[in-house]
Amino acid sequence: MVRTRLPDPGPHGDPGLQPERTTLAWGRTMMALVTVSAIFLRWLPHHGFPILLLFAVSVAAAAAIYLTQRRRYGASARGISREKVDADTSAVLWTAFAGVALGALGIGVVLAG
Repeated sequence: MVRTRLPDPGPHGDPGLQPERTTLAWGRTMMALVTVSAIFLRWLPHHGFPILLLFAVSVAAAAAIYLTQRRRYGASARGISREKVDADTSAVLWTAFAGVALGALGIGVVLAG
């Protein structure tokens, strides 16, 4: 009989709960921002140095997600244990701000070039 090891349930006791799904979603957002920053570097020869501002914003947003991921997961897991989970509205607002800033800067760079 083959035994498989179950994932660590974490401090809340259930490996399939919201903190894991939320962590995966933030990880996908971070990877999308890293991918977009690589695409911005490909635009550098055509649009010039203003594209570096787009690169900097996308890399900074990805780094912020990476650096706050552990804290966000811990807060969600503790919230489930206490049966009171607070939404991380500041992270969502900063990510939305970064998306709007990237869009505005992108339009500006394309129109200027």
